[in-house]
Amino acid sequence: MDKFRMIFQFLQSNQESFMNGICGIMALASAQMYSAFDFNCPCLPHYNLAYGLGILLVPPFILFLLGFVLNNNISMLAEEWRRPQGQRGKDQAVLRYMFCSMAQRAMIAPAVWVSVTLLDGKCITCAFCTSVPVETLGNASHPGLSQGEMKRVLARIPCKEIYDGQELIANEVAVRYLRCISQALGWCFVLLMTTLAFLVRSLRPCFTQAAFLKSRYWSHYIDIERKLFDETCAEHARSFAKVCIQQFFEGMSTDLAATRCHPPRKAPADGGEAAEKLLGITDQGTMNMALKSWHRCKPPLHLHPPALPSGNGWAGEGQPPAHPPVPRRERAAYYSRV
Repeated sequence: MDKFRMIFQFLQSNQESFMNGICGIMALASAQMYSAFDFNCPCLPHYNLAYGLGILLVPPFILFLLGFVLNNNISMLAEEWRRPQGQRGKDQAVLRYMFCSMAQRAMIAPAVWVSVTLLDGKCITCAFCTSVPVETLGNASHPGLSQGEMKRVLARIPCKEIYDGQELIANEVAVRYLRCISQALGWCFVLLMTTLAFLVRSLRPCFTQAAFLKSRYWSHYIDIERKLFDETCAEHARSFAKVCIQQFFEGMSTDLAATRCHPPRKAPADGGEAAEKLLGITDQGTMNMALKSWHRCKPPLHLHPPALPSGNGWAGEGQPPAHPPVPRRERAAYYSRV
């Protein structure tokens, strides 16, 4: 258990590397899923296009959403976007930075799927087989075929076992033509995604270095603040439960001592330490109010002496600053005149 706890703590402290590893695993999984997928083109004029484009676009969309679901920061981003303004303003640049960082990781697996699909060529062959230029590659003067019958024959190009239009156009010629176009699109897509990744990762900090550093700093701050708040709440809940249980057993011990005339046992020494960790919040209503206040009115991001909470805000808000202390010499002179 200690080894698993160490691994879990390492993953928590290196969340960015962990998410990059998850995205890489998803990318490899998407390539393996496509290689294991049994592609069966319907070879019908009205279904080939929908089936081919569906296999090309629907799985990447699912993988894109899955990349957001597996990212723990999506809930933090939604919470920060939807929370009330309160004492702390919301920086739209920080929210955009967080969303773009998650979107970049979520795009890895869909990009791999689209690249592998285009380089394989089956989807494009199935989707656009009825658009093969027969005038250039085949025998356009084939007699006895109407436009609808020609579409029906061309739709069977991906299915070699049922293709019966060799006199119109050779099956191998049409397949090679469509696969060549598909692979060209695939390499163009890989080049485009690589170029965009280079521009986003390398050139953006160069042009907006100050804004980039500010957005990255405050995005880290929001993440760390949320983790520390969760840890503090967990520690408070543990101390609260410990004190409640100890009080329950102390009450039971007192009742038993009164019934059986036995002296009650002393409470354990660590009960006082647990009570100190409660920080004065010792009932359910106060804790609920504190949690609601944290969500609706987070403290402003500047360090100052702690003030007592008042209503939905913080005590002292809008009040004039306190007068500075009067020096002792001036006080003595004032009282001597009086």
